[in-house]
Amino acid sequence: MAALFRGSRNLLLRWNKHVDFAFASTRSMASKTPVGFIGLGNMGTPMAKNLLRNGYPVIATDVFPESCKELQDTGAQVVDSPADVAEKADRIITMLPSSPNVIEVYTGPNGILKKVKKGTLLIDSSTIDPAVSREMAVAAEKMGAVFMDAPVSGGVGAASMAKLTFMVGGVEEEYNAAQELLTCMGANVVYCGQVGTGQAAKICNNMLLAIGMIGTAETMNLGIRLGLDPKLLAKILNMSSGRCWSSDTYNPVPGVMEGVPSANNYQGGFGTTLMAKDLGLAQNTATNTKTPIPLGSLAHQIYRVMCSRGYANKDFSSVFQFLREEEGQ
Repeated sequence: MAALFRGSRNLLLRWNKHVDFAFASTRSMASKTPVGFIGLGNMGTPMAKNLLRNGYPVIATDVFPESCKELQDTGAQVVDSPADVAEKADRIITMLPSSPNVIEVYTGPNGILKKVKKGTLLIDSSTIDPAVSREMAVAAEKMGAVFMDAPVSGGVGAASMAKLTFMVGGVEEEYNAAQELLTCMGANVVYCGQVGTGQAAKICNNMLLAIGMIGTAETMNLGIRLGLDPKLLAKILNMSSGRCWSSDTYNPVPGVMEGVPSANNYQGGFGTTLMAKDLGLAQNTATNTKTPIPLGSLAHQIYRVMCSRGYANKDFSSVFQFLREEEGQ
């Protein structure tokens, strides 16, 4: 009788484990409902790929159909418009170049809000004016959807390796739902506060990034002019108090590092046009809040000049090349 009881008990334990596993699997599969992704540029494509790698079906679109091919080849479903994405997914991520692009994708004739379903979570990872984020949140709320801003930092390399930092603004009760998706694409997800605060954090970060990159380019150029080997100078900087992300992770001097835009004629990466745009956002918000940003303003001027001198489509680290060419004039 005892042996029979033990056998029945073991069978019951195995059955409970099987049931628990089945319920866990069901919960896991239930969370892997389709995710919409709009904007498949240098950042959007690797971000969407990481969602696919984590088991999420992706429904995608881009204003340039040729941009969709790479993601389609890895298993994503491609549709014609943001409205089509909204019709098929109740969680949508957008990654777009500027405020006008975001306004068009959300509120345009074929925009998300034309066919958005009630309860849809909308996450915008573009870098835009915080005021536009707040406008989109109001428009989404009228349609019964939830909008959150979640701009990123880390560049194309971090996007590819799912090591981005997300700065999230929006209703705190929705943060966990957003975090589930964002952790598939990033190593750090930080809640900043109400809608627009994610954008505020990103604008501040990018202003510092631009100032740091210009300073690194100037420093490296001066050292080279003084006869220092650029690799040696970078090594010294990176073990000294001058160390920064632009010197140790994204060095602007060709030949110093592999796998960065400066090693590829400044192709790919974060474009000079986008940096000029972000600095413009910083300038506007500084004016509105009466905040002095002398170095930020000068950085904005430098990147605007670069855009007019043939650097618009090159990575923002090409400021090193720009300074070198300025020497000869």
